[in-house]
Amino acid sequence: MMTEIIHSVFRDALFIKYGLLGLFFNGVFSSFIPIPTELTVSALLLGGIDPFEIFLTLTVGSIIGGYIAYYLGYNGRLLKKLRKTPEKKYEQKGISIMSRYGWSTVIFLSPWIPIVGDIVSIVAGTKRYNIVKYTIFMTTGKTVKAIAIVFFGVHFIRWLVHVFH
Repeated sequence: MMTEIIHSVFRDALFIKYGLLGLFFNGVFSSFIPIPTELTVSALLLGGIDPFEIFLTLTVGSIIGGYIAYYLGYNGRLLKKLRKTPEKKYEQKGISIMSRYGWSTVIFLSPWIPIVGDIVSIVAGTKRYNIVKYTIFMTTGKTVKAIAIVFFGVHFIRWLVHVFH
């Protein structure tokens, strides 16, 4: 019964239905909307998709999403049209964290910070943070997170299969 529930959840989730393309869009959207990619990665690993393909897809999607978020912040008029401006308390918290620990550190670690991390790239764009530095720290942070998600996902799936068989 537990196996059926797990398969149902992994099979019916929106991004999972579309395989690597779904993971790509999950990675893009998760850069500025708090949508976790771990479930999609786990489901694709369970489905037998090559971990390296999953890593590449997740990394490229996440990086593109990071640039979209930066651009949304950079072009504030677009943000207002979309009405997706970050809540003031989260924006202030993001700026406070960036001031305390340094922009580069926060941008690097932002993929790991729930909710606040999702708006770091938007705030960086709003504050016109140097795009070269942003690119270096954002791509490094998102790549490290993708490696961790796929690595631990592979081991978690192996453990899960071992437990239920």
